[in-house]
Amino acid sequence: MIDLFLPLCRAAQDLDFASEGATKELNQRLSYESEEGQAFVEGFKALHSKGEVANRGELPVEWGRVSKATEETLGFSLDVVHMNGAGPLHVHPTGEASFCVPLEGEPEFEGTKRGWHVLAPGSRHIPEVTGGRMLIVYLLPNGEMEFL
Repeated sequence: MIDLFLPLCRAAQDLDFASEGATKELNQRLSYESEEGQAFVEGFKALHSKGEVANRGELPVEWGRVSKATEETLGFSLDVVHMNGAGPLHVHPTGEASFCVPLEGEPEFEGTKRGWHVLAPGSRHIPEVTGGRMLIVYLLPNGEMEFL
């Protein structure tokens, strides 16, 4: 299963998470609309429909871990959420790169409708999906996240 997520890890490798252009940079490296992006989207949706990801909890936030931060994942942990509302307040000491996949309605994750959404190191937020349901995989450098 990890193999499906490795293109995302490669795209985020060496990204400057503090850069204002980080989201744009990731969308250029691996866009939602690209052939590789669409292959990921279809595979990700299939894993979800089989109950293999985001299979803990209940809406508004179902979650699950694909991998801890390892050499294979280029130092990123891979976590997945299925959301249609708000999650818990937390901080990203080293940043976060999320890849958003709409499932139903017109969902948005903090203004992002699909594709990449990057949060800078030290960012603090209550993640929320509005307008529908969305699958999100988030890459955390060194697996760093602190719940408040």
